[in-house]
Order: sequence, then C-alpha cells, then structure tokens
Amino acid sequence: MRYPALLLLLSLLCASAQADTRLNLDLPDIGDSSGGVLSAEQDRHMGEAFMRELRQRLTILDDAEVTDYVQALGYRIASSSDDQTRDFHFFVVQDPNINAFAGPGGYIGVNSGLILAAESESELASVIAHEIAHVTQRHLARTFEAADKLSVPAAAALIAGILLSTQNSQLGQAALAAAQAGTAQTQINFTRSNEEEADRIGIQTLARAGFDPRAMPVFFERLQHGTRYSGSNLPEFLRTHPVTTSRIADTRNRAEQYPYRQLSDSLAYHLVRAKLRVLGEKNPKEALKHYAATVKQNPDRAAEHYGYAWALLRNGDLRQAREEARALLDKTPDQPAYVLLLAEIELADRRMAQAASLYRDALDLYPGHHALTMGYGRALLQAGQAREAAALLETHGRTRSNDAETYKLLAEARGAAGLNGEAHQAMAEYYYLHGDTASAIEQLKIAARFKENDFYQGSVIEARLKELEAQLALETKP
Repeated sequence: MRYPALLLLLSLLCASAQADTRLNLDLPDIGDSSGGVLSAEQDRHMGEAFMRELRQRLTILDDAEVTDYVQALGYRIASSSDDQTRDFHFFVVQDPNINAFAGPGGYIGVNSGLILAAESESELASVIAHEIAHVTQRHLARTFEAADKLSVPAAAALIAGILLSTQNSQLGQAALAAAQAGTAQTQINFTRSNEEEADRIGIQTLARAGFDPRAMPVFFERLQHGTRYSGSNLPEFLRTHPVTTSRIADTRNRAEQYPYRQLSDSLAYHLVRAKLRVLGEKNPKEALKHYAATVKQNPDRAAEHYGYAWALLRNGDLRQAREEARALLDKTPDQPAYVLLLAEIELADRRMAQAASLYRDALDLYPGHHALTMGYGRALLQAGQAREAAALLETHGRTRSNDAETYKLLAEARGAAGLNGEAHQAMAEYYYLHGDTASAIEQLKIAARFKENDFYQGSVIEARLKELEAQLALETKP
C-alpha cells in the first residue's frame, strides 16, 4: 500500500467521525480498538498532513485568545480520558455552523458556531469530550480498500470532497463527483456503535474533568427540538452525528448515574463567547446595539461589558471602549483578556508605547502566554522595534512549531529588521503548514541566496530544502 497516498487520504477522510449518509460510503476496518495497523509515528504524520489540508480549505481562526481558551478546555478534558499517552491538538474553525470533528493525530476542530450555540460551558465540553472519545477509541483507523491504487492527487481530491461535504453539501458533492471520475467507487461506513461508545466514554470523561455529564443529553435534545421542522437545513453536527430519541434517552440515563452538582461556567467561557459574537457579526452596528441593551439589563455582568467594549472598538468609538476596558481592568487587574482588549484599543489609537507596556507587564505575570506574546510582538513591530519583536517571537516559536500564525508574524518581524534570509525561512514554514509545499520550497530557495547566511544557517536551509523537495515529490507522484 502506498503510504503517502494513504496518509493524504486518511487525513481528511477522518475529518468527521460520521460521514454524511447521502455519500453512501462504506470502508473496511484496518484496525481494531487495541491499536492495530497504524503506528504512533504514522498517526502523527497523518495528523500533520490533515492540518495542512485543512488550512487550505477551511478558515482556521487565528485569534490567539479564543484558540488558547479552546485548547485549555480541550486539554483539561483530555487529561481525564482513559488514554493519557496520546497527544491532542485543538483548534477553532471560523464557521457559524454548529459542528465539531476529530481527525488523525488527535487533531480536534471546533466550529465557532458551536461555541456560540452552547448555553453552558459543560455543553461545549460535552461535545469536545465526545470527539476525544472518537480518538481514544480509535474509531478513525479506517481507509479505502483500493487506497494502494490511488495516486496522491486523486486521493487529495477525493478527501477534499469528503471534507467539504461535512461543511457544505453542495460544494462537497461537486468535488466528489469530479474526484471520483475515472476511479473505482469507494465507500465508507461508520457505525452507530461508534457514536454510542463515544457518548458513553465522553460522559465518563466529562464527569472526571469536573463538568456536568447531564449537559450532553441536554445539548443533544435542544438541537433535535430546534431543528424538528428544519427539513434538510440541519446543523452539520446533526448530519455528522445523527441524534435519535433513543440515543438522547441513553445518554440521559448514563448521566443520571452521576451525583448532581451545581456548576458555574468559567469567566473565560463567557468572555470568549462575547468576543466571538462581536467579531462574527457582519454588521458591527448590530453587535453594538445588542451589547448596549444587555449592559443596561445586566450592569454587573463583566462579560456583557467586555462584549460592549469590543463592539465599541469595532465601531470606532475608542474613547468609550477605553473607558469600558479600563473599568474591567481596574476591578480585575490580573485578567489577561482585559489586558488584551485594552491593548487592542491602544493599538487602534496608534498609542504603541502604551500597548507595549500593557503587554510587557502582563507577560511578567504570565510568561509565555500565547495571546499576550503575539500581541506584544505586533505592538513592538508597529512601534518600529522589529529586532526586539523578532527575538521575542523566535523564543516563543520554539514551543509552537506547528503554529502557522507565529511563523507569519516572525517572518514580518525579521523582514522589517533586515533579516531577509531568516524572514524567507519563516515564510517557508508558514506556507508548508498551509499545505503549499511548492511555495515553501521557493521561499527556501530565496533564503539560500542571501549572503548574510552563516555556515550553520546555510546548512539548515539546505537540509530543510531537501526534506521539502522529497515531500513535494511524494505529493505529486502520479
């Protein structure tokens, strides 16, 4: 079996634990729950390829604050799962549809629409716990019976069609029709038992992590009731994870076995939802109108004032936005979200020194904080301190080697600092993480031409260039 073709195919094939039933796909199992065919190293490579493909075809949210929250929530849940040896990677897709999906390598995506649809943090956690269970129970270890006969381009086209079908049915069907032309009919089949097991294990993990296990049946039931008369306009989560009355009853019975506890949502959950609501609103005035009303109705709720401040910022009212942000920060001076908000307001007002000072002081309290570090890097860059920004981001990037946005900002900082060869090196990694290996190679070739390179840097560029050229050869092999 050609491993490169299998890698690319399985990467996006596993983008949804349940394929749209209209695709009528039926796949043989290549491994059981005990481990089977795929090694940990192969699974890791598949996961990396999965993310490169996703970045080409979906909009991965680059908001560091929202991403940090979802990652922290995901890691908290994963740390209570049965499999403590597996790595997980959580990310947010900028999409209003209610959906979440699990891929190889422990990559789990959460749509921004799901975060907004969840009415409690436990409801959001219940969906993430469900997807984690799909990974730990190895429900994704499936592939095409004829995968060894597919070329890499054909496999890539086919998996792209399958992925698009989980997000946009019309685009997906068209892509699948084109991809399957001239190839043998391939089929996938995911069973109800997979979903039931993911529910069962997910509820167990949810309770261990300190969340309300009753949130899972509550969320399922609300989605089912809210779409009872929707016809074909179902949320993508219900298309990819069909919810039946018996399934809701089963999850409720399991959840009731755990003692009831009164739980409060974290402040971070409410702040992230408020920010997403403002940034996701196409008409900024509508967001401002909404939060102006909710602040009057709930004057003591910090999340409402936080959303109001973001809405004011989006509408260009920097003076009032600053007043709201400062009031929040005065009450809770150690809250990173408020620092990030006020710093964004200062940057919008071109008060670079004030923004940089806010970030610097906050990083003294929270060293290595991703959102604060990225914000500080941007502030330094805009203040004309490109070398300082580059040094900061180089150090930060050593622990975030798969973060495309860190490489992008690093490339900008290096370029502004006159470190042209190193800037092209960083851009090469950015392009590679976005699935554009050919452009990554071109960036490395440009980087190699600069005379500023010392022997060590030149050797690093040459070695990486050979590695990516070999990768491109596999990707384009007929």
